Amino acid sequence: MRRPIEKAAVLGAGAMGSRIAAHLANAGIPCYLLDMVPPELSADEKRRGLTLASPAVRQRIVSAGLEAARKSRPAAFFTPEEARLVTPGNFEDHLGWCREADWIIEAVAEDLEIKQRLFERIEAVRKPGALITSNTSGLSIRRIAEGRSDDFQQHWAGTHFFNPPRYMKLVELIPGPRTLPDVLATLEEVCDWRLGKGVVVAKDTPNFIANRIGTFSILNAMIQMQGLELTIEEVDACTGPAIGWPNSATFRTADLVGLDVLAHVVRNIYQNAPDDESREIYQLPSVVEQLLRRGSLGEKSGSGFYRRTKGDGEPEIHTLDWKTLEYRPRQKARFASLEAGKQIEETRERLRALLDPVMTGKGGDKASRFLWASLSGTLLYAARRIPEIADRIVDVDRAMRWGFGWELGPFEMWDALGAERMAKALEREGRALPELAARVLASPEKAFYQTQKGLTHYFDLRSGKLEPVPELPGVIVLKSLKERTPVVQENSGASLIDLGDGVLCCEFHTKMNALGGDIVAILLAGVARLETEFEALVVANQAPNFSAGANLMLLLMTAQEGDWDELHLAVKQFQRATMALKYAPRPVVVAPQGLALGGGCEIALHAARIHATAETYMGLVEAGVGLIPAGGGTKEMLIRANEKAASGGSLDLFNALRTIFETVAMAKVSTSGEEARLLGYLRRADGIAMNRDRQIAIAKESALAMVREGYHPPAPAGIQVLGEEFLAAAKLGVHLLVRGAYASEYDGVVARKLAYVMAGGGITAAQTVPEQYILDLEREAFVSLCGERKTQERIAHMLKTGKPLRN
Repeated sequence: MRRPIEKAAVLGAGAMGSRIAAHLANAGIPCYLLDMVPPELSADEKRRGLTLASPAVRQRIVSAGLEAARKSRPAAFFTPEEARLVTPGNFEDHLGWCREADWIIEAVAEDLEIKQRLFERIEAVRKPGALITSNTSGLSIRRIAEGRSDDFQQHWAGTHFFNPPRYMKLVELIPGPRTLPDVLATLEEVCDWRLGKGVVVAKDTPNFIANRIGTFSILNAMIQMQGLELTIEEVDACTGPAIGWPNSATFRTADLVGLDVLAHVVRNIYQNAPDDESREIYQLPSVVEQLLRRGSLGEKSGSGFYRRTKGDGEPEIHTLDWKTLEYRPRQKARFASLEAGKQIEETRERLRALLDPVMTGKGGDKASRFLWASLSGTLLYAARRIPEIADRIVDVDRAMRWGFGWELGPFEMWDALGAERMAKALEREGRALPELAARVLASPEKAFYQTQKGLTHYFDLRSGKLEPVPELPGVIVLKSLKERTPVVQENSGASLIDLGDGVLCCEFHTKMNALGGDIVAILLAGVARLETEFEALVVANQAPNFSAGANLMLLLMTAQEGDWDELHLAVKQFQRATMALKYAPRPVVVAPQGLALGGGCEIALHAARIHATAETYMGLVEAGVGLIPAGGGTKEMLIRANEKAASGGSLDLFNALRTIFETVAMAKVSTSGEEARLLGYLRRADGIAMNRDRQIAIAKESALAMVREGYHPPAPAGIQVLGEEFLAAAKLGVHLLVRGAYASEYDGVVARKLAYVMAGGGITAAQTVPEQYILDLEREAFVSLCGERKTQERIAHMLKTGKPLRN
């Protein structure tokens, strides 16, 4: 790090400020969180006899903000323990704490005067050289810092985090007119390496990049909705996963952001972008104005475009009728084009299919006509914003992918639809091409991007030719690597890729990376190549999820056919693969990300080292479908219990076993990489990468470090089990849960099977058993449960709904 960031201060404990502070704590950076002193007592404070001088009163606003961050769902903190790194204070009593901060982040109200007055006070206490940034979503960075000293302005920038800061990848970095280069470099490094963010450098223009394009997209969708008389649900059906956008689509996104925030952004652009040719679109729609007047701000107020209504049973979602401004039960959108599109897995191909009827003049249904009007307008607008908001199309595409969750950025969409085809369709409608698009069409490639042999180039407006997309040092992209170098070995489920420096990578590529015989075969082949060809193996992929576990459809079909020999063989093969990973002659590092469930978790548990990402949701979830872990997962958790109790006697082992029994029987899944450590899935030596893009490179380096240290595979483990002592206690606990209706009768059946395995089977007294003994118990329990009707019902329900069944 060019400038060490050892302590931070966040000014403003609202939704953004408190969550930014939480994420700094997640990164291990101690943080002060400050907010204003309340101007008056609340009714409760008056009843309690407090005064404005009472510490509880003076801390009320910041305490409420920090408590909201602690309770927020999804969680702002990786684990509750991280909250200890956040120290609350107020602007009157504790502003001097900012002297200790290496980085001060302002996140108060989006009001220029409020920010300027606060920074005038901060300048009096800020130490020279401390970095100072604003989390403004669109105010001028230059104007906020007007009147500040040279040192302040040289260490000043905008750092626009997206909500929620823990989960949204984008940080827009906006330099001021006098920001020092090494200050920008430090901010980029700390946001990237320590906070795990994707950083885009934006120009100091109204609402920067993502909000400028995203807000246009929302307003344009509203205009097209009214023109075609679509419902809110129909628009959201069109602008969600159908085109590679998040489930929140258009109107749910607006509700999540807050209609008051949307209104502020719209007004800011209208007032401060007088030369925008589409400026008049930045007039707040009447429907939004009326919702604001009645206090319907979206998610934060309980109603906006959608409203959650409490009924007799489950809460119902009602939708606003934008014509009458009344709420009604949500209606399912039905369009033939969208239904057909569901059969097309690849987003680029699906986009073309949805828009082709309109682009070729053949008509199309309402959904296709809406999407063409909405998307073509947004893509034209994005092209006209170069070079106003950014010099490179790459930065715009990254901003929309990372900040709004679009699978494809605007210029990637141009290419997906075909720039020439787009131009012809627009010409037919009499719409002019922006300069950027016209120059792209005049180029030999006639595309915004071109990829050859794993190297991607983009069209640069300034040079008028293709330029290489800058590659971040320390980032390995498997897709690019496979295009540049031959794959070592592959089948339909997985590939072996040479990462260089003697490190082999096993990449899964089935749907949801579900495990089957093809992946098992490649894992075994990878371990075999460690004998003669490679120094280390990394098991990793760059899909959204590492692995959702076993192929349940195949498992259900085999169980329903009663082919128990085939089931035994399949489980034995998987056990063979996980044990091969554990006792490989050279180090194996498993790098899980996203979901690492069931068998995916078991693969990780057998690695010499795990290098997870911060957002790894890991767990042995087999109990949820009426099974127990049988790929060595139960065994490895027993070993972890033995390790935890190593310094104590049988009582310590009993308590350690009880904890892991609860974890596995309740199918607990971590909500972060750090919580995976608390649940026992990760050991102390295992690593966590904050930035998912860097995970494979870090895992590779971790493997090479073990090679340099003279790695030797572990000695075969002996596992101490407690026999009847543990089994009786576990059965009693299960009985009480079932009796109290905390678990179903069949949950009890599955939990008792698990307890039997963890107790060591029929062993009566404590003794040490080999790993294979537990593996055999796992397999027998697993196959026997597969034969149960209720287990098959649970698997079928999971396949149909994606949710567990409690039968």
